[in-house]
Amino acid sequence: MVVMLKGMIAGYTTEEFAVPFPRLSDEQVEWFIQQVCAYIDRQRQTYRDRAVPLDTTQLAIMRPFFPASALNSTRVVTLAPERVGNPPFFGELAKMGFKAGSLPEFAEMAAITFVDTVVSHGPYENRTLCHELVHVVQYEKLGLPEFAAKYVKGFLSGGSYEANPLERNAYELEARFAAAPKPFLVQAEVQSWIDESRF
Repeated sequence: MVVMLKGMIAGYTTEEFAVPFPRLSDEQVEWFIQQVCAYIDRQRQTYRDRAVPLDTTQLAIMRPFFPASALNSTRVVTLAPERVGNPPFFGELAKMGFKAGSLPEFAEMAAITFVDTVVSHGPYENRTLCHELVHVVQYEKLGLPEFAAKYVKGFLSGGSYEANPLERNAYELEARFAAAPKPFLVQAEVQSWIDESRF
C-alpha cells in the first residue's frame, strides 16, 4: 500500500506518524491477523474480475526489476471516483482501544495490493506501481497467511503504517527504483529481508 503522508518514509522518519497502540492479548493479535487475511482475500475476489494485465509499457519498464511470475500474475484496476473503504473490522479495533488516526485511511492511499491484484485510486505512476509490485513479490514469497501475520505484527511493533517492515521494504525498493542508474532484482532484495528476519 502507498499512503500519501508528509514526512520521510523511505528514510524511516516515522515518529510524527506514530500513535500509541493498546496492548493486545495473543488472542486479539491472532484475531486481528485472521481478519486481515480474510479481508485481503475478499478484496482480491472483489476487484480481480475488473482488473487487467499490465500493459506493454508497464511490462517493459518493470521487467528489469521484477520476476516474470509477478509481472504475469499481476492485474491492475483504477477506481474513479470510487474509493476502497476501510476494513469492516476497524470498528472492533476501535473498541480495543485504537485511537482515531492510528489506523490507515484506505481511501487516502494511492494504491493497495491484494495478493496479485493492485487497486489504484488514480493513474498508475511507475514509482507507485513499483511499490505495489514489491508487495506482489512479498505475497509470492510469504503466502497470504504469513504476509497477513507479518503485516499485523509489523504494524503493531512498529507503531505505525510507515514503520511496518513490509512497507519499509517496499518504500526502500521504490526509492531505489526511482533513482536506479541500473536495474536490480526485487525478488532477491525481498528474499534477503526474509533471510535476515527483517519482516
